[in-house]
Amino acid sequence: MRVLSVLGSTGSIGVQTLEVARRNPGDFKIAGLSCGSDIGTVLGQIEEFSPELVSVASEDKADELRGILKTRLPDSKTEVIGGKTAALEVATLSSVDTVVGAIVGFAGLEPVYHAIKSGKHIALANKETLVAGGDFIMEEARRAKVDILPVDSEHCAIWQCLWGEKRENLDRILITASGGPFRGKKREDLENVTAEMALNHPTWKMGGKITIDSATMMNKGLEVIEAHHLYGIDVDRIDIVVHPQSVIHSMVRMKDGSVLAQMGMPSMILPIMVALYYPDRGPAINKPFDPFCEGARNLTFEPCDMEVFGLAKLAYEVSHEGGILPSVMNAANEAAVASFLTGNLKFLDIETVVRKTVDEMDKENCKADLESVTSADMRARDIANKKIREIMI
Repeated sequence: MRVLSVLGSTGSIGVQTLEVARRNPGDFKIAGLSCGSDIGTVLGQIEEFSPELVSVASEDKADELRGILKTRLPDSKTEVIGGKTAALEVATLSSVDTVVGAIVGFAGLEPVYHAIKSGKHIALANKETLVAGGDFIMEEARRAKVDILPVDSEHCAIWQCLWGEKRENLDRILITASGGPFRGKKREDLENVTAEMALNHPTWKMGGKITIDSATMMNKGLEVIEAHHLYGIDVDRIDIVVHPQSVIHSMVRMKDGSVLAQMGMPSMILPIMVALYYPDRGPAINKPFDPFCEGARNLTFEPCDMEVFGLAKLAYEVSHEGGILPSVMNAANEAAVASFLTGNLKFLDIETVVRKTVDEMDKENCKADLESVTSADMRARDIANKKIREIMI
């Protein structure tokens, strides 16, 4: 039986992870949960799974949750802790062997880092952890002899294609993308895009931030950097391939010319299960893929238009620069997306803010470690927010 801590348990991946545990109670025990402020959802999770420890990022909400538990579940043995660093305790809980890293954004990096240092295997849904800290995260994972298993459809597909293959036989990685809601659009078509339009993803139902990243194609840029770290391959050997049907979740090309692909219907349940059951396989929860279904009858592929979706191009550029720049790009993007979702930026302004922040940031190519990328993240957010205010004036 695997004993899990789920970081970000009230978000989309966290909720689906608990669904896997619910459907396979003999295989998983939930020992730790962490959330931001959604104590209503986490209360239900406490009632169902009786974890040892729950962290709430908001101390006020943590106090509120303790009060509710005393009244509603007076016999509960679940300990509730609060504060911005409380998730670190959930991530390093001694009884846990596997940590699901599903906190959105840069905030998810530090808990995952400490989980690795304490010897936990990682099921990683948080792209930003490897984008900002890939060098030292992977180094620490090798030192601690722990697995980092990706929990997203593309990297799960790549992982499965490479399962049992010698890494030196890998030639290229082909990361597929649906193309988002604006596939085929020209740049001028995106001038007046609203948040509502950008949140209307054609394939996936996801949280707000990642859905906007999919619309700008930043999500694919982040995945390119993530693949670079996970598989030890230069970004120049990683391609973004637009595949509107979202049936093939990614491909790899081997040195003999063979192309291996993983197929399936769009669902995050399978990537979660692959990560949690590795190196074994769990019982199917979703309906198996039907090769005769309508979506699989005509599979098409096209290149990503890097001129229209410039953030994907920028991801390649900052990856070449290395050092702290990927964390700078990520921080600026998080700030810009948040402003777009609140109506303070136009859609194309997201790219403008991110590019200007990267350009203005000191280009010292210092060795990235937790301290340097955290400092870079803070400075980049300050610069990005300044750029946002300038645009708003």
